[in-house]
Amino acid sequence: MTNRIRHRAAILLFSLLAIAAVAGGVWRYGYGQALEQLHRRGEADLALAADRLTAQLQRYQELAVLMAEHPTLLALAEGRGDSAAARALLLEAADKTSALDLIYADPSGRVLASARSDDLSIGSVGQTPYFERALHGALGTHHAVDARHDTRAFYFAAPTFGTDRKVQGALVVVVDVVVVEENWRGDGPAVVFSDPAGEVFISNRSELLFWSRAEGDVGLKPPQGAAPPFLSYRHGAYEIWQLDWGPYLPSRGLHIVQDLPVIDMLGEAIVDAAPARRLAALQAGFVAAVALAFGLMLWLATERRRVLALANAELEARVAARTQALSQTNAALRREVTEREEAEAALKKAQDDLVQAGKLSALGQMSAGISHELNQPLMAIQTFAENGERFLERGNEGKAGENLGRIAQMATRMARIIKNLRAFARNESEPMGRVDLIAVIDQAVELTGARLRQEDVTLSWRGGAPVYALGGEVRLGQVFVNLINNAADAMADSATRHIEISMQTEPRLMVQVMDSGPGIDEPDRIFDPFYTTKEVGSSEGMGLGLSISYGLVQSFGGKIRGANRLEGGAVFTVELDRWSEKEENAA
Repeated sequence: MTNRIRHRAAILLFSLLAIAAVAGGVWRYGYGQALEQLHRRGEADLALAADRLTAQLQRYQELAVLMAEHPTLLALAEGRGDSAAARALLLEAADKTSALDLIYADPSGRVLASARSDDLSIGSVGQTPYFERALHGALGTHHAVDARHDTRAFYFAAPTFGTDRKVQGALVVVVDVVVVEENWRGDGPAVVFSDPAGEVFISNRSELLFWSRAEGDVGLKPPQGAAPPFLSYRHGAYEIWQLDWGPYLPSRGLHIVQDLPVIDMLGEAIVDAAPARRLAALQAGFVAAVALAFGLMLWLATERRRVLALANAELEARVAARTQALSQTNAALRREVTEREEAEAALKKAQDDLVQAGKLSALGQMSAGISHELNQPLMAIQTFAENGERFLERGNEGKAGENLGRIAQMATRMARIIKNLRAFARNESEPMGRVDLIAVIDQAVELTGARLRQEDVTLSWRGGAPVYALGGEVRLGQVFVNLINNAADAMADSATRHIEISMQTEPRLMVQVMDSGPGIDEPDRIFDPFYTTKEVGSSEGMGLGLSISYGLVQSFGGKIRGANRLEGGAVFTVELDRWSEKEENAA
């Protein structure tokens, strides 16, 4: 008996170790595959940022080359030109291109004309590396912190050749790096561009500016103070950085490098590796669960065969042995039923959590507009209160009363907005019942109104008398908020932005949400989980909004579908059952 127990314990231990080894291998393989996808996406993001940076800088480089041979500047260099005309020419070019400054200097470095200054004694550009290179007949480039304007700047110096093909002067274009960064600051993964000395000069994360890397070091260090915690290691062919550099940088990121010889810089991207780890953990957990289930079934089969063999061998103990086997089987079945019930409960909770996360994600997208909607009444209340106080001091109680009335109106408006937010954000655990579909759509329109106004999107919707449907108020509200937000996202690049909501009551309740966007590329896949048409690497979503909406409408016994309109744009149709007292009594 003891030997059999030890034998079974050894088999169980070996099985668990094997499952753990397989799950670990799956995790490592899945993590590597996910890192490969992240690496490709990160390379694309870094290449896009680098192309955008070089394209913007090349525009100023071409400006320097093309304007250096302008007759007005050549005449000024030869001593027969008008400095006022030259300054006007440079100022016009600077204003049109948003250049920080345009400076024209003679071969000694003396400034002959400047776009941003009438004072030609502002200094000399001689002895600077970019100007020295221009004097040799080549295009000079350099970057540094501009002392005159106290900002990071790129310098492009192009020579001006006289009729004897000798350098008569040079045009220096000063580029404000802040202007170059402003269009992509905070976008995508963290991207830094460092010079050959290892100093970060350009980045879409301002907190990393002027961090540096000594030769032979890995990672970056701040210009002042102690370096924060940092660890670099490799997973296969990929370099992983484990760091604590601030709230807007990942704690564990995939490090990607791209050399940029055109601007003599090194581009680096730090892509958040957390999604890859989560995906690998899900894959490993799924494999381990399947292996455990298979092992459990194999163990049950082996146990049943052992009981039957003992019953056949011992005829006198057959009844007792079979009773024991049936008892064990019943216990196993009860455990399996219990486990399945627990699994169903966990799945239901996960679905509810996913729905709640979708609502909170929608609220996050609308937070700026909602803050604006609340800030306006607050400022109005403050103004009316101050005015009312002054009217009371003057004894004008009538005007003070009017101001108090307006304060009450503003407070009522804020209470309505907050009530809608609380109703939308709460977890709905009540069963399906009677829902006023008109009120639900009104609430969704009001919740998304701030964002639509901010993005210049018009919305047409006519409410009316209550129309009662079978469903859940909060979950139905999330469906229409998702549809309106998706329509606004789809029209982000459209010239005309219009959303129309219409309702039909016969033969079944039917609500249509139509937009004037580009339409749907793959209507058959639009409700698939994680399917999205947003840009690769975008932080706007993971493609779960329509999938959540599909599940919610299905849970009400309804239908939802998406299609393209003949006149352009997309239309999403939601069909619901009409509420009746019979259905409420049955529920």
